[in-house]
Amino acid sequence: MAAFSRSDLADLNTFAAIVRHRSFTGAAIEIGVTTSALSHAVRRLETRLGARLLNRTSRSVAPTSLGLTLAERLAEGFDTIAAALDEAAGERAAAFGEIRLNVPSDAAMLLLRPALAEFVERFPRTRLSLAVEDRPVDIVAEGFDAGIRYGDTVPEDMVAMSLTPPLRWVTVASPAYVARFGRPASPGDLAQHRCLRLMLGNNAVFRWELGDGERLVRLDLPGTLTFNDTATTIDAAIQGLGIGYVLEERVRAHLADGRLELVLPDWASTGAGFAIYYPSRRQNHAALRHLVEIIRAGWQRRMDGAATASQG
Repeated sequence: MAAFSRSDLADLNTFAAIVRHRSFTGAAIEIGVTTSALSHAVRRLETRLGARLLNRTSRSVAPTSLGLTLAERLAEGFDTIAAALDEAAGERAAAFGEIRLNVPSDAAMLLLRPALAEFVERFPRTRLSLAVEDRPVDIVAEGFDAGIRYGDTVPEDMVAMSLTPPLRWVTVASPAYVARFGRPASPGDLAQHRCLRLMLGNNAVFRWELGDGERLVRLDLPGTLTFNDTATTIDAAIQGLGIGYVLEERVRAHLADGRLELVLPDWASTGAGFAIYYPSRRQNHAALRHLVEIIRAGWQRRMDGAATASQG
């Protein structure tokens, strides 16, 4: 391109968004314009370059070979610009604006709840909107800036940053339940017990995963009680209504005070940790980076405290 104008930059930004989303609709939502405006921008860019950049059908959008190469180079350039702006703006830029997050209930309890006080203290003028729900969510289509999920479920086209190391899943029951119904000696024994089943966001019942590596077994267990949230599962387990399958961190305090105890401790399973994700590095609100730092530091402090307590 012989000369580079402001309109060229806008058209390149539009093109990069379309390639990221593989969708005119998703890109339009991100940028805040109509799909017709996006089409005009792409036509201008293709006319300027004298080459086709996108293959479009009624159902899909895909870059041509030239378009893909251009999109990759643009992503590198926009990331460099975003990093430079963030560095120049520093925390002052983080003091304004809004962050809209979508997180599952476990992440809200374990990560956001402990971090909120420090975040509000440091960034009192940043508006944080938090939607807590366990169903699968398209954060772009539903207007969120970022989301939190288990790392192995983050969509491949998203930028992701780890928030925690891998997490342990354990089976727990109350002392009263164990006294009344006995303690299972192996995963196979669970079929004879009252198990508190977990419903996923898509309404499917989760199969318990016990053990790691070659010992891993997946069980579809019986039970008359099925819940779609961890808090209710934990409460039911404390009441002696059955054996629950939960993140160990959600019941650490209950294990310490004796309201719950581990069942089949040798069959704890390690799963992916939490990750925060968003559509593009250059959309990363400055305050979001600081929220990630607060979450990570808080998690490490709690893990260090738990390790010290166990040694004592």
